[in-house]
Amino acid sequence: MSLDQLSPEQQTAVLNVRKRVIEAIGRNMNLYGIPLSTGHLYGLLFFADKPMTLDEMGMGMKMSKTSMSTGVRTLLDMKMVNKVWEKGSRKDLYEVEYDWYQTFTDFFAIKWRKAVEGNILVLKRSIKEMNKYLTEDIDPALRSVLEEDIHKMNEAAKYYSWLDRLIDAMENGDIYDLVPKEE
Repeated sequence: MSLDQLSPEQQTAVLNVRKRVIEAIGRNMNLYGIPLSTGHLYGLLFFADKPMTLDEMGMGMKMSKTSMSTGVRTLLDMKMVNKVWEKGSRKDLYEVEYDWYQTFTDFFAIKWRKAVEGNILVLKRSIKEMNKYLTEDIDPALRSVLEEDIHKMNEAAKYYSWLDRLIDAMENGDIYDLVPKEE
């Protein structure tokens, strides 16, 4: 339902409530490293009654089209908004992804997968390098330090392997068997 069908007083009341929610969404997303303005943009799209163009978003947020484009690109990368096609429109249109469970799992899967892959790569390289030193004739004190460090890195690698499986469970939906969605 469009706000146009409401009286001016009703529109003001609804917009004030929406502003509070949009601000809360922005602050929440900012905790996860997404700029506050991008969180506000997500909130604007969340309450939109139809897909919006960058121009419409810019007017709604009182920001430039360039800023809107950057924010939308971030939200697209995080799978929090979708580009949609509408017959007769030559401009790109965007709408929010309303499945917050999917948005959550996509967001964390994307962020965590990148971190896990990078950390596993560093650990593997470092363990390989330290193991190379262990094949040489080295001081017993250095050998002890290297062996202890390799053990610590192997334990860290186990954690990242577990985290990788958690990400898989989020991506394939198995996580909802452990923590069901609210009905």
